[in-house]
Amino acid sequence: MIVKKTVYLLVLLIFNIAHPHSKDENSYEKLRGRYENYKENDERAFPYLNQYIHKAKDESNYPMLVQGYKDGVFYSSSKENKLKYADSTKWVAHLSEDKDLISTAYLGKGIVYYFNYKKYKPALDEYLKAYEYAEKTKNEYLKYKIIYHLGVVKSYLGYYDDALAHFEECITYFQSKIKQNLHPNEVFNNKRGYFNSLHQMIVCYINMKDYQKVDSLTLVGLDQIGTADDFLQEKSYFLKCRGVSYFHQKKYKEAIESLNASLPKIIRNDDFAWASVDYFYIGKSYLGLLNEKMGISNFKKVDSIFQKHEFILPELRENYELLINYYKKENDPKQELFYTKQLLKADSLISKDFSYLSSKIHKEYDTKTLLNEKEKLEKEKSSGIFIIKSLVAVMIVLLVLLSIRLTRERNIQKKYNLLEEKIRMQQDNPIEEIANDTAIPDEVPELSREKKPGMPEGVVDDILKKLKIFEEKKLFNQKGLTLNKLASKLGTNAHYLSQVINEYKGTNFNKYLGELRINYITQQLYSNKVYLSYTIESYAEECGIASRQNFSDLFYEINGIRPKDFIRKRKNELEKLESV
Repeated sequence: MIVKKTVYLLVLLIFNIAHPHSKDENSYEKLRGRYENYKENDERAFPYLNQYIHKAKDESNYPMLVQGYKDGVFYSSSKENKLKYADSTKWVAHLSEDKDLISTAYLGKGIVYYFNYKKYKPALDEYLKAYEYAEKTKNEYLKYKIIYHLGVVKSYLGYYDDALAHFEECITYFQSKIKQNLHPNEVFNNKRGYFNSLHQMIVCYINMKDYQKVDSLTLVGLDQIGTADDFLQEKSYFLKCRGVSYFHQKKYKEAIESLNASLPKIIRNDDFAWASVDYFYIGKSYLGLLNEKMGISNFKKVDSIFQKHEFILPELRENYELLINYYKKENDPKQELFYTKQLLKADSLISKDFSYLSSKIHKEYDTKTLLNEKEKLEKEKSSGIFIIKSLVAVMIVLLVLLSIRLTRERNIQKKYNLLEEKIRMQQDNPIEEIANDTAIPDEVPELSREKKPGMPEGVVDDILKKLKIFEEKKLFNQKGLTLNKLASKLGTNAHYLSQVINEYKGTNFNKYLGELRINYITQQLYSNKVYLSYTIESYAEECGIASRQNFSDLFYEINGIRPKDFIRKRKNELEKLESV
């Protein structure tokens, strides 16, 4: 027995000497190294990944187990399994009580909902939870990854200005990290974050119809990727964007070429949302080349994706309008009815996420009219009476829309005329005297002094004189101006200043300041043609108003007309005068 034990120990000693790193072979790093070079969705990684997960489970090593489940999401080829692994990641992350791990887990599940399911509502729920847990994180990469995905949701919902702010932040961060001396994997992740942020920024500019920026940013992306194989997916997104821009420039052949070049990688990654965009613009480009057959063929591919995944981007709603119009022209009521039903289904799915966008969604096909049209198609498919009634219905809708537009234009013209009359009456008065249609009196009535017994002698005169200088020098255009700040500038206190403005201007400070600013800009727009080419943001900036929306609302409140409508009417008026 002793001999056997001695022999066993000797053999074990020799084995350890011969294989000094055998324990290291089962380290997390070694185990992960056996599969981490496999590409995304490659399930050949799982025999090695399962060893990694079992080791982490046995050792109750929650951070490593979270990494294992995250890898499960990455290498799973089915979206159902990806979601299961994402759920497991969340469960283990909560066990760890590590906020960064929990945030990462929520973000990961949100990405699965977004990329693999295109379910934006649950994705946003997960992103917001991730943001909540990462609020005080020192992990900047995690923080900006969350910011990026929140930007994607905002872009999808149509908040392009807000989304652009997200992507600009991300681009700044990822660019700065690329230049640092980091591990190759970190450099790769930051480059990918940069390219994806750049792509989403371009998507925003496409929807904002700023094709000059689309072209310049797309060129930046393609030049930086070059011929490298590491970012083929991102390259396909830039090619897609270039194709969309070509279409809007009516370069239809170039559009088809660029869009087709982007498709293989997008299809390989099962990115069905962007594949739909490719097919839609390929179809429209073929229509531009008068090849209706190829156009309709591509529109049907968009419908096939919609039928399979029950997802469609709002911008592709036109796909069904084109199919409906085509089959109406071909006198094929069966196909017309089918695509009408598909359009209604698409509207229903979109409106669940876009309740506030219902007015835009239905601008060309009112839901009620569309439902009535569907019933008529079902009952009178081959009837000549149906065609006549349909034409009448369309004419009624067009007449109603035309009537609404004409009524609105008449109201705008009326308000413009009233404002123009007011401006002309004030042409000889300095802009500072317009605020309440009253000038500052040269002398202060004694009655007013009696109303404010607490005000020292001469204070009213002094304040009014300084207000006159304030208005003449247009100091009211300073940004961030408050009652206290102005009182300090005028060498008085806020209480006295407020009393004087209330009595002699007949209004409160905020309204007094707002009227000065708006009347100043209004005069400039009317008398200075150059101003008509500026943006609303520029007007707000020049007169010290905090935002575009605040300026627009205040302009409407004071003048009774929106600035964009006033500018349009003024331009039309000047064009008529120049043509005479």
